[in-house]
Amino acid sequence: MAATPPSPRPRWSWENSGPMRWIRRYMGYSRGEAKGMVGLLVLMLAAIVAPIVLRPAAPVYLPEADQNALDQLAAQLKEHRTAEQGYAARFPKRNFGQGTANGSRYPKIAQVRLAPFDPNTLTTEGWEARGVPHFVAARITKYREAAGGFKAKTQVKKMYGLEDSVYQRLAPFMQLPEEAPKRGERPDYAANKPGPDGKFPPFVTAAGTPGKFPSKPRNLQPFDLNTADTTQLMQIRGIGAGRAKWVVRYRNQLGGYLREDQLDEVFVLRDAPDLRDSLKKYTFVAGGFAPKLVNVNTATFDELYLHPYIGKPRARLIVAYRQQHGPFKQVEDLKQIPVLKAEDWEKMRPYVRCE
Repeated sequence: MAATPPSPRPRWSWENSGPMRWIRRYMGYSRGEAKGMVGLLVLMLAAIVAPIVLRPAAPVYLPEADQNALDQLAAQLKEHRTAEQGYAARFPKRNFGQGTANGSRYPKIAQVRLAPFDPNTLTTEGWEARGVPHFVAARITKYREAAGGFKAKTQVKKMYGLEDSVYQRLAPFMQLPEEAPKRGERPDYAANKPGPDGKFPPFVTAAGTPGKFPSKPRNLQPFDLNTADTTQLMQIRGIGAGRAKWVVRYRNQLGGYLREDQLDEVFVLRDAPDLRDSLKKYTFVAGGFAPKLVNVNTATFDELYLHPYIGKPRARLIVAYRQQHGPFKQVEDLKQIPVLKAEDWEKMRPYVRCE
């Protein structure tokens, strides 16, 4: 009997491989489910490996571009600093003093030996030379000018910032009475009658002694505001030496009064409407009066800012505009300055000229 030939070996496929048979046997999956699970595992593995394999190469840092940008920025800053120095050269800061050894910006004043002195004639430097701080000395002189002088030592003692020890050291040398005159010793204008010339005679106090206050004329004739001196202004009731000096000082700063209502701008008269009315009543501005003019083409910054109607901000703008665009051809060219208001221009116009 002929032998039967052996059965052919089945062809290998991944479906009949060991892993597939293991999955189907132990997981209980069918052949289709086993295929799906294997495919899912292959996709998950590809998702994990692909970013690692396909990751781009790390970029190489080239500092040359950044260095060029840094050099350009440094050059721009250098040009900007040069421009600022040029502006500072055109408008230099004023020097208020070299300062002292203790760091103060005020110059050191040499001290003097104490001797009798009159507080009504002492300057700011004189107070400093006697041991008074600079800011207190300036405050004392400013108050004295506004009040028309000190009448007693107690007025000096009440100055804000003056230490009691400093006052006690200076008081014995002040040529002033300890207290101000009492009310009974002050002038009684009603008891004095004017003479033939319309002026009051020297009054006497209640004790029968001559007083030191000047008499005020009752029938005062109006006078020119631009030619009057402090003595003539003091003839008006309520106007003392301090206020008279302020009226004359403001007139000199302006270059002359054009209207009586400009008295409202005087510092010591702003809160005294009754005194302003008295001044307007007994003064006048002569017709055709020509004030002193400021040449905006040749005046320096220091000359311009001293005028009350110009001041520092407008003076800087005028000088800067003149340097950029050349001299002003006519006074109306000042209107081309952008920040100059119409009301400021109207007040400034009569006091400026172009030549």
